[in-house]
Formats: sequence, structure tokens, C-alpha cells
Amino acid sequence: MTSGDGSPVRVGLFGLLGSGNLGNDGSLEAVLGHLRAQHPEAVVDALCGGPESVTTRFGIPATRLHWYRGEYRTASRAGAIAGKGLGKLVDVFRTAAWVRRHDLVIVPGMGVLEATLPLRPWGFPYSLFLLCASGRLLRTRVALVGVGAAPIADPPTRALVRWSARLAAYRSYRDAQSRDAMRAMGVDTGRDEVHPDLAFALPAPPASAPRDPSAPPGPVCVGVMDFHGGNDDRARADEIHRRYLDGTIRFVRTLVAQGRPVRLLTGDDCDDAVVAAILDAVGSPLVTAAEAASLADLMKEMAAADTVVATRYHNLVCALRTGTPVLALSYAAKSDALMTEMGLGAYCHPAREVDADRLLEQFRALEKHAGDVRRTLTERNLAAARQLDHQFRSLTAALFPAADPTPGSRKAS
Repeated sequence: MTSGDGSPVRVGLFGLLGSGNLGNDGSLEAVLGHLRAQHPEAVVDALCGGPESVTTRFGIPATRLHWYRGEYRTASRAGAIAGKGLGKLVDVFRTAAWVRRHDLVIVPGMGVLEATLPLRPWGFPYSLFLLCASGRLLRTRVALVGVGAAPIADPPTRALVRWSARLAAYRSYRDAQSRDAMRAMGVDTGRDEVHPDLAFALPAPPASAPRDPSAPPGPVCVGVMDFHGGNDDRARADEIHRRYLDGTIRFVRTLVAQGRPVRLLTGDDCDDAVVAAILDAVGSPLVTAAEAASLADLMKEMAAADTVVATRYHNLVCALRTGTPVLALSYAAKSDALMTEMGLGAYCHPAREVDADRLLEQFRALEKHAGDVRRTLTERNLAAARQLDHQFRSLTAALFPAADPTPGSRKAS
């Protein structure tokens, strides 16, 4: 596919990519795989949080998202505060200059329209607004593809998210409640589509052979998270984290007492502290930690397990994608919606109020019905694959139109 003047289409990928969050990078991998398969002539680069990591892993040029390198460190000194303030101004021009070089910019998945975790308006919401406003002003199409959204109480954050969505040329969502949330915030979603999370487009490892019923129970993967509540829970953050950690430790201890091997998984670099706390508290050789560098690594671990208990959204996606029975420690409505969509709505437990005894009851029920769950997930994964094929066809139709016959035309209006 070429642009109106016959040159290759220039595609930018935007987001907190390469920054240590495996789910974000999995969404990038899915979209990049589609571009390479269906639009191999496209020239692709990224504006992202971890440019060195993105270039090394995915082989595309990448530019740092923020001019100020300390953007995500708390600013307590005058120099740091001034640096952050200057960075916000500089990023206006840096973002516009980067957008101008492209025919199309894709924001691949991620929860870019939500604040289910602690988030300041002048952080990523501001960066996303700069991107979408630059796209509208410079006539570069900006596409929010398979993104997550949720109601936002904080007025400045809500305003930035609403205007970002309004200014985008294309929007699709990873669940119906995301579309509903944007409609409630005043965005016209009449033409917006809903499809499964982009990570369902990633290849899954081969299914494990059925376990011999007479064999002892196998390993359990426990996906943990450095969880302190959401954007509206800052006053209770420490209490929420303590309850989550204490409940998870009790659950793991009980599994170990029953002789079950436990494999701890993460989804972001910040989760390592939770892994260390559990290893120290339980102190058993039956508990080990995986070093996963991608969603593919997570799926390999989960495919080898009998059962998964997971907190992070993309840990759940990976377990579901492999067809492994999974119980969600749910920290947001998006997790409940995902589990319900995949036929496992009964197997959700609140991450804010982990009750180890109740969690064990749900865990035993899940294992009791493991055969039925695996059959259900096989069917739902086939349906997700069909829907994502439609997502990518819709994306091509909307954003890779036939060459514009008008001489000199390069950008869509």
C-alpha cells in the first residue's frame, strides 16, 4: 500500500511501549505482526516510553516519548519540577514534529482511556491529547485500536481523555463497557466497533497433553501485581496493598501445604517487589518465580500449569488464550467483563478484599470443573480469532485506503 504520491505509507506506533509492561508490548507485537503481514511496504517507527527496548526487540526505529527523562519520577525539588514543566512545553513541539512525518499513527491496545490504576492528568493523558490534537491539526490519521476505557471521576483527566477520543480518526475497543464508558463521557461511538483484546491475536503454545487423573495435582501459576488500588483509592493505597499481599500469601501457603508447586508470574517490572515478598514470607522450594520477558513467555508458563490465578489483565488474557483454567483476582471491571465474555464469570475474586478462604473455595471449584472450562475456552478462543480477523480488516479499510488520485495529496482530511 502506498500513499497518494506513490511513496510507502508511513505508520507510527505510540504509547507506553518498551517500558516494562508486558501487556502493552504484547499489543504492539500483535499490531506490528498485522502490519508486516498485510502491509509489508509500510515504513514503521514508534514514539514510546522505552525506545531502546522497542528497537532491540521489534527491530523498528523508536523515539523517546518525553523530552524530560525524569517524567515518571516524583518531582520534589525545584529543579525537577521546573524540568517537568519545561518538558510539557517542549513535548508539544516534539509530538507535533513526529506526527507530521506520518500518514497514520496507531495507538495499539492498552488501557489508554481509563484510570483504573493511579494516574495523573499531566502524565500519559496529556501525551495522548497532544498526539490526537496534532493528528487533527496536521491531517495525520490517529487510530485508537482495541483500547480499553472506563469511567473517570477526576475532571482534568476525564477532559483530556474525552478530547483525545473525539480527535482520533478511528476508535475500536476491547470490550463493550469501554465503548459505553466513552459514550457516557460524551464521545459519539456510533461507528466504533468492539473486538477482543489484541493479545488474543498472538500465537499460543501447543496445548499440554491431558493429565492422567491418577497423577498428583500439577503446578499452579499465580500472577501477582504491585496493586495499591485505583486512581480514586490513593487515601487507602497502603491498606489495599497490605490486604492484597496478605491474602495472596495465605493462598500460596495453603497450596504449598498441600504439596502443590507454585510458579509466580508478573506483568510489569514493578511487580518484582511483590514476588520477593511472597518468596520471603512462604519460604518453600515449592514456590519459584518465572522471568518472563514477553506475553509469549507467560503463555508458555501457563500452558504447562494445571490452573492459573492472576491479577493483571494481560495475565488473564494469556491464561485464557492458552485455554488454561484461570481464576481472576479482579482489580477493575474490565477483568470481570473479560472473564464473563470467555465463559468464566463465576471465577472472579476482588483484589481489594482478598479472602484466602473464599479464594480457595473458588479455586477448588475451578479445578473440579477444569475439563468443562478447557472446552469452553477452546470455543471462545476460536470466536475471538474470527473477531480479530474482522478487526484487522476494518482497520485496513478505514486507514489504508486506495491511493488518492489527486496529485500531491498525501494526508486524508
